[in-house]
Amino acid sequence: MPCLLSILLFMFLFLSPAAAETPQPALIYHDYCSVCHGDQGNGRSHARSSLQPPPRDFTDPAGAAALTRERMIRSVTHGVPGTAMVGWEKQLSAAEIAAVVDYIRDTFMPQPVATSTDRGEEIYAHTCSVCHGDKGNSAKWGSNLLARRPRDFTSAAARRELTRERMIHSVTHGVPGTPMMAFDSQLSPTDIEAVVDYIRKRFMRPATAGISGTSAHGKRSAPAPKAERNFPEMGVITQPLIPESEKDAKPEPADMRAALPDGLRGDPVEGKALYLQNCVPCHGLAGDGEGPRAYFIFPRPRDFTRDYSRAVFNRPRLYRAISEGKNGTEMPAWSRVLTAQQIADLSEYVFQAFIQGRETPATAKR
Repeated sequence: MPCLLSILLFMFLFLSPAAAETPQPALIYHDYCSVCHGDQGNGRSHARSSLQPPPRDFTDPAGAAALTRERMIRSVTHGVPGTAMVGWEKQLSAAEIAAVVDYIRDTFMPQPVATSTDRGEEIYAHTCSVCHGDKGNSAKWGSNLLARRPRDFTSAAARRELTRERMIHSVTHGVPGTPMMAFDSQLSPTDIEAVVDYIRKRFMRPATAGISGTSAHGKRSAPAPKAERNFPEMGVITQPLIPESEKDAKPEPADMRAALPDGLRGDPVEGKALYLQNCVPCHGLAGDGEGPRAYFIFPRPRDFTRDYSRAVFNRPRLYRAISEGKNGTEMPAWSRVLTAQQIADLSEYVFQAFIQGRETPATAKR
């Protein structure tokens, strides 16, 4: 009996609930942080449009470089003057604050990479992004033009199926039955390892599905059911429809008489066929950026019918935008897929139909 009493006394003193409880950083982030910083740590939350300055985007490489662990712990503990970030020292313990900071750093923030991975980033940008997309989630045009859509490296399936060795083998020898070609004749084994390591560190990080910020400043709640829709990811609810850089901008009107480059002449009939095949899902039939996929894309697709667009997009600028794409958006560089003449045709159609306003939603369906 004395032995049993000793055990019970030990459990009471050293294993009390307060002492034995292990911080649950994902749940802490859900209850206290995601309502402002978003489910994916990118600041895209319901609160974003009403906060100035907006909540921190932890996924931004430039911002992440300045955030040391000590600085983040200090900010969570005491708050950040001049912002909506309050101090949580009265609601969270020091251990919980440290745990949630480590969770944010491990889950959302880009990790420091070695020089070899910097080389991998360069290779990815020039060789892989045209099919797999700037964000690693596969270029949207691929589902229209390729028999099999390029691999989405950000998916749970990719994290589950793709070992480092398998990826190196695929890049080296290609994947039979898919558009993935072998790169052993173009890249050295060292370069192939570098680009694979870059993809794994940049895109194939643990997801946070099922954690949806619905309450803050309140008691801990269970993670949201997996079937619950994650509205902050849908863009239309939480993001301004007009780019910040264009909200109050007064553009210098472009020369609308300027011709296409290199003596090209566009055929709007051929261009319309290309537009219907490749552009409607994002830019919509009417060129207003309201395609069926637009609500799931951020930044939102270009609305060619806005006064701003009609002032600045002449034929040469349309041709350049279609050819080169735009980094940081879903807009790919179509010069990797279409010929110069096809891009000229597409530019001419967009120019006549939407910039000059000759197409209406009714005629666009014909």
